[in-house]
Amino acid sequence: MALFQIGNDKITIQIDSMGAELKSLKRVDTGTEYMWEGDPAYWKRTSPVLFPLVGGLKNGEYLHEGRRCQLEKHGFARNMQFTLKSQTNREIWFTLESNAETLEKYPYAFVLELGYELEDNTVIVKWKVTNPASGEMYFSIGGHPAIRCPIVEDTKQTDYRIRFDVKDKITTDVIENGLVSNGKRDYPLENGHLRLTEHLFDEDALVAEGHQAHEVAFVKPDGNTYLTVRFDAPVFGIWSPGRNAPFICVEPWYGRCDALDFEGTWEEREWGQHLAAGESFEASYRIIV
Repeated sequence: MALFQIGNDKITIQIDSMGAELKSLKRVDTGTEYMWEGDPAYWKRTSPVLFPLVGGLKNGEYLHEGRRCQLEKHGFARNMQFTLKSQTNREIWFTLESNAETLEKYPYAFVLELGYELEDNTVIVKWKVTNPASGEMYFSIGGHPAIRCPIVEDTKQTDYRIRFDVKDKITTDVIENGLVSNGKRDYPLENGHLRLTEHLFDEDALVAEGHQAHEVAFVKPDGNTYLTVRFDAPVFGIWSPGRNAPFICVEPWYGRCDALDFEGTWEEREWGQHLAAGESFEASYRIIV
């Protein structure tokens, strides 16, 4: 476990080699910290990578070549030590490769590279997944950055709003016991804004499928935006554990938890990704302050 830092004249970030997890994002001019501190009283993480699974499996297991295998929610990469691959003043990369332990849980060889690039007041979070094997590979990957909210002293979370790059509504899955049910729920927006209410996350994350939005911004009580997350992912989640937790996660996903009625194989999981032998998958999202 080691902590690495890079910065420019606008922002600095810190990354822990455990999970290659973003632990800090600060503005240089104000010293404002935007990342949740990881207090285990609410949630011990700050920005884990979700790999090779996003969300949970039905009954905690998946079917592969006739065999039922178990894999923890959101996968194992967030709990593994990454190796520093390269570091400059503006960009840093970490790598994780499959081993005997991962192959017991997940039957595919892989190389996962996770990078952070600074561009003015923006952090670009980059993923590259490579299939080094001779057969096909199936996986999911996602982000889970936890953003401080409230961020202004003497304000509360319900004073804030979330703004999307759509105007009318966001339609989300209804989550039951960590899985997607058959129901849907519409959240009307006021010119793209969703008010943060005390019970917004009582039933779990708000999960929106099908490229409904590609920008989620945090708006202070005075109407000014203080952080924006931009992504191209087909699915995204917004989550907080409740209990007045002082942060909200914005989660770009290339994958999703199972449905309550899912009876398929690992290869048939919805929104999952696929690589042929030797191929690579690359994706990214941006955090702008």
